[in-house]
Amino acid sequence: MIRNITLHNGQILVRDGLPPADEATSPFVWLDVSRPTEVELAEIRGRYGISPRSDAPGVLEEGDYLFVRTLLAAPRAGHDPDFHPVTFILGGSLVASFSAEPYAPFELALQRMQRRPRQVDGPRDVLRRLLQAANDASTLAVEQLADALTLSSERITQLSTGYNEAGQELGVSDLTDTMLELNEREDVLTQFIEAQLTLHRAVRYLSGEVDHKTEADLQQLVHELLEDVRGTKEHAAFEHEKVRYLQNAVTNILNIKQNQIVKVFTIITAVFLPPTLVGTFYGMNFSVMPELSWEHGFTYSMLLTLLSAVLPLIYIKRRGWLR
Repeated sequence: MIRNITLHNGQILVRDGLPPADEATSPFVWLDVSRPTEVELAEIRGRYGISPRSDAPGVLEEGDYLFVRTLLAAPRAGHDPDFHPVTFILGGSLVASFSAEPYAPFELALQRMQRRPRQVDGPRDVLRRLLQAANDASTLAVEQLADALTLSSERITQLSTGYNEAGQELGVSDLTDTMLELNEREDVLTQFIEAQLTLHRAVRYLSGEVDHKTEADLQQLVHELLEDVRGTKEHAAFEHEKVRYLQNAVTNILNIKQNQIVKVFTIITAVFLPPTLVGTFYGMNFSVMPELSWEHGFTYSMLLTLLSAVLPLIYIKRRGWLR
């Protein structure tokens, strides 16, 4: 699918396909290309001599065009963000964006352009607005990830106490589920930081394309965008470190719970071993056992068994091993 966005008579025009070849020259042409067919790619190649190359490096200068490959985040309510590979191509009066699927934040950039069409000044300014919309989407996505990590932190606090808000006991399986969730969050944040690095690179190369003398205002806006992208990347890096901290916390809680389980079995063994030993004595088939002829021999054996179980339990409690 191809959309061409141009400025005509002070208005932003959005049309399908390529702009008419005989149309009066516009200050810029933005080609928004998503899910392109081979026929559409051939049309773009025939008109402008460009096409995205999957084997190209992150940045490529070819002829009059600058090719920049990026990975852009798109937030989703209640879910982890999606990541869209997008290739930007910048020329003298052309800016093109190629993506396998439509990238929703570009619609926000288009709406901003339509509200103030006379402020749109050439393809470099259009590219800045597209990159600004992408960074705004990244900022929203990392804030959603931060909120999700806050919920995970609260859940870990409940796990450390052993009970949830409903009073139900939490066990090792709950810790395992939380750890798997944190591992997924770490993978997402790692990919997010990588995406921000590609976005930072795109803005940096755009800055190199702007004329510092004749486009001073645009250069200032690009520098501000560069700082915004860097700030979002640092926020994502902070959340990534937070995930690592929470993973360590879950691991420590899991180790403590496992140690508690081992301690319980050890105490049970220590308490029941002496009675087992007493029972073993009385299970021997000796012909002479004086207790068998005692009037209170059974009571004596029961008391001896009980005492042999209680004394280790008292000792363990005095040593504080039950805490």
